[in-house]
Amino acid sequence: MRLSDDITLHYAQGVERDRLTTWGRLEALRTRALLARFLPPAPAVVLDVGGAEGAYAFPLADEGYQVHLLDPVPGHVEAARAADRAGALASAEVGDARELPVEDASADAVLLLGPLYHLVEAADRARALAEAHRVLRPGGRLFAAAISRFASALDGLRAGVITDPQFEALVEEDLRTGIHRNPDVARRPEWFTLAYFHRPDDLLAEVRAVFPGAEVFAVEGPCGQSSMDLDLDDPVARETALRTIERLEREPSLLGASPHLLAVARKAA
Repeated sequence: MRLSDDITLHYAQGVERDRLTTWGRLEALRTRALLARFLPPAPAVVLDVGGAEGAYAFPLADEGYQVHLLDPVPGHVEAARAADRAGALASAEVGDARELPVEDASADAVLLLGPLYHLVEAADRARALAEAHRVLRPGGRLFAAAISRFASALDGLRAGVITDPQFEALVEEDLRTGIHRNPDVARRPEWFTLAYFHRPDDLLAEVRAVFPGAEVFAVEGPCGQSSMDLDLDDPVARETALRTIERLEREPSLLGASPHLLAVARKAA
């Protein structure tokens, strides 16, 4: 997969490296909770496609899963290999979600926790989903993440950046087309990079075209993606927040207010 120059530049800046342990910590906690709920038990084979430097791959490997990490960014794969001094990962390779270097029916779970929003064309997303279906064993699980169509608008309002004319134009384009284009990736990396933002119903339709019976869950829910919105260091506050988000995770009227969405599906046995 050849990434666009904007995507390559964005990740080369390292702005995503610690996101899931800082301001995106709530996203990580909720994603791990959903994985724990639906993953088959260890030592199942997990293919982490778009796994970056291993934010999810390493914890799953520590739990006894056989995790194969693939990512289109060579630097991500090099970093994952460097961090894997104990050999926890089954493999870490450069790979394309649309053409997985894996045999048919060889994985118990496939994680697409990034590819769907960096594949801007619908045909490419369909290919990635078809590839996930191909490599899954009967009964295997798919986890496919997406960014909500409304994420920039809500984040811009919350952070006050919506008053910037460039950001407002970006939001208008997001809402109209779903294609998110940062006008200046080099100087405004916090505005993310080239991506496709889904409406919840559109995500469900795309996944169900390949995996009938798929369901879509809110990740952070309507409280937003920033861990600063909640005291996640306080165990009582954290667990109460997670329980509350779980109660709202499939409420249709609130799904789009969650910055991230997660489609969960099972390949027919």
